[in-house]
Amino acid sequence: MFFPILFALADAKADREIAKRLKNREQDALGQLYDRYGRLVYSIIFRIVKNSAVAEDLVQETFLRVWNRVQGFDEEKGALGPWVLTVARNRAIDYLRSIDGRMSQSMYELSGNESPEMFGNLEKDMLNSDRARVLHEAFKKLNENQKTVIELAYFEGLSQTEMAEKMNQPLGTVKTWVRTALQALRNELGEALTA
Repeated sequence: MFFPILFALADAKADREIAKRLKNREQDALGQLYDRYGRLVYSIIFRIVKNSAVAEDLVQETFLRVWNRVQGFDEEKGALGPWVLTVARNRAIDYLRSIDGRMSQSMYELSGNESPEMFGNLEKDMLNSDRARVLHEAFKKLNENQKTVIELAYFEGLSQTEMAEKMNQPLGTVKTWVRTALQALRNELGEALTA
């Protein structure tokens, strides 16, 4: 398990240049952005929607949305990579919450066609990064309940109330797990990235 947003922070200088070119409406900048993040965007979306055809469509929608909304992007408030990945995650969650998404998700669950081996190499490649190793180690230190709530929030986009229902736990307990998980990750990552 890893958090893709951390990978998007790797080369902020190059991302700033791409953002500037996107704002100038340079179409080749969109291609460059896709080359940098297309595979990662696909893996995030696929992990959420569990359907390769839908994931491919949502990847296109993600980059189109980025192109159309880049004028509102402010480099001072955040990095381009994490913003693109957030747009991708939100598109996937929006899809799941739509009627078509719910019907497709139900069909997927009945068919059981998930192929995790498709992304085995992607995760292995990404874990070569020092930051990825730091994040992976920090995540491993969480207890199982903390890991579960982080995964449910990030990959399924569940609210704390929805997590409580899915896990059959009191809302207060789930809120505590989320808060302590985020605090533990923040502490671990803060120490490791400032060292």
